[in-house]
Amino acid sequence: MTGPVKDRTAMIAGMAPVLHETVWHFCTGQGIDTRGALAVFEEAEGTSVIFSEAAASEHGYDLNQPMAQITLSVHSALDGVGLTAAVAEALADEGIPCNMVAAFHHDHAFVPWAMRDRAMAVLRLLSEGAG
Repeated sequence: MTGPVKDRTAMIAGMAPVLHETVWHFCTGQGIDTRGALAVFEEAEGTSVIFSEAAASEHGYDLNQPMAQITLSVHSALDGVGLTAAVAEALADEGIPCNMVAAFHHDHAFVPWAMRDRAMAVLRLLSEGAG
């Protein structure tokens, strides 16, 4: 296995975006039961949680903003510069909202469910153009 990629061009060229089939929802509140959460982040205003549609429904959250998860498969270095900016800019240029979540191995773009196929096309073009 190779180590993390730090070079901006190499990260973009190697991002190999993968679209997941699960519908996700960003939820927030105080004292949230986070069981079943994909991600949890504590903010001053309350806990932010990313739940699958089933879990969000089970917890009683609004389901009016479904999101798709696109994983950037490249193992991007935590101190790499420019991958999330390039992805967010490419999607913004096409009018596609994007919420980026960075984890240890990969970055993940969450886009509106209805725009997921367009987002994938944009990211593939971005990656191909960097190679």
